[in-house]
Amino acid sequence: MVEKPRDMAAKSENFSEWYLEILRNAELLDDRYNVKGFYIMRPWLMEIVDKLYTLLEAELKRTGHGKVLFPTLIPEENFQKESEHVEGFIPEVFWVTHGGENEFERKLALRPTSETAFYSIFPLWIRSHEDLPLKTFQSCTVFRHETKATKPLIRAREFIWIEAHNAFTDEAGAIGQAKEDIEITSKIFGLLNLPSLFFKRPDWDKFKGAVSSFAADTILPDGKRLQLATTHYLGQNFSKAFNIKFSDKDEKEKLVHQTCYGPGISRIAAAIISIHSDDFGLVLPFSIAPIQIVIVPILKKGREEEIKNYCKGLQDKLGLYRSLIDSKSESVGSKFYKWEIKGVPVRIEVGLKEVEEGKATVFRRDKKEKETIDSGKLERKVKEIEADMEKELERRAKEYFESRISEAKTIDELKEKVEAGFVKVPFCSRDMGGEGCAEAIKEIAEVGGTIYPEEERPIGEKCIVCGKLAEEFVYCCRSY
Repeated sequence: MVEKPRDMAAKSENFSEWYLEILRNAELLDDRYNVKGFYIMRPWLMEIVDKLYTLLEAELKRTGHGKVLFPTLIPEENFQKESEHVEGFIPEVFWVTHGGENEFERKLALRPTSETAFYSIFPLWIRSHEDLPLKTFQSCTVFRHETKATKPLIRAREFIWIEAHNAFTDEAGAIGQAKEDIEITSKIFGLLNLPSLFFKRPDWDKFKGAVSSFAADTILPDGKRLQLATTHYLGQNFSKAFNIKFSDKDEKEKLVHQTCYGPGISRIAAAIISIHSDDFGLVLPFSIAPIQIVIVPILKKGREEEIKNYCKGLQDKLGLYRSLIDSKSESVGSKFYKWEIKGVPVRIEVGLKEVEEGKATVFRRDKKEKETIDSGKLERKVKEIEADMEKELERRAKEYFESRISEAKTIDELKEKVEAGFVKVPFCSRDMGGEGCAEAIKEIAEVGGTIYPEEERPIGEKCIVCGKLAEEFVYCCRSY
């Protein structure tokens, strides 16, 4: 059995150290920038990010959203229009107060989220019921002055995401949009073999200014929850604050109903890295691998051009796959290490023996298996690996995630099991107003919410905290 690289911590023994090392060693990110909580995304990571954006943006456009881009700066008075929203976000805002040496008359915020930017303009775009539904999104950077410990991609002070902001004539249209957001999230996560559960957040933990909030959460290898995407039904809270009205068919003026949706690109990338990868480096699905196949020539003195030409011929057989011939002067062992840690799904090794016999040696990254085949069968072999690797990543992710979900009936059981992931427990309040019970166990775990779509209710069970008759099951966890 091949030993793990000397400079990599074991994922199962020290996830936090392993995670930081894989970001550095795979040249994904540089954390040496001299502003705390801000990180540099390097080209390999940005290629992955671009592919995630492409997948999600395609779904949003398919479902009728138009892409926009709003300014990064938001005037302070915009925040003050929706009181609950401002209370939730003001503590996290970075303020811009000067232009050169001149102090501004009003403070400007670096957007922590863009509800108050979009909704200040929506009244200018929406006049009639014929202007609805209005479905918009932007792909952008947001800034939040996190006071908790920062961690690259997981909890940073600048991160990238998509945010969609929509307006409808009635509640049914808005609720339907929230369900569509959940379907989009589930579809994309399915393509990425990224396991998650969708929760309805409790009232005390919903998005500030929302009527109800839903979130897709996963569990990282250290047993902590990572929120990957959220969708919120805003009701008419923001339309009242920003006076977003339309003239209906009956010529009566009415307030719109709204939703917003935010898949976190940074966190989705972090989850893919954390869940699929191993002690040898990244393991990337074909769909988002910057390079899907790398061909490594093993040169023989005097026969270099012959081997290189053979490699080019193999590359031509690979059609539309994203492939690269690594002809750099590094040692073969260094190249193998580099592309393994970067997670390239397939490596093809070509030495003089392969050239003379018309063969290709194919290495599969996820299983670390190697096989020599006839060169004429190469494309078919890669297609087989792609299909089987998809199934293997799905199997591994499912097995991993299911092992991170358990049940508890007592506080002692919850303490014991929450270190691993989600713990399903009976809870007292059907409307999730049981904030007191959640507060009582906050040193042990957070209440993530109830499963959405709704699962069965408890029968004859008691709340794990107060002992009253339980009306719902909630999932508790530790969180980033």
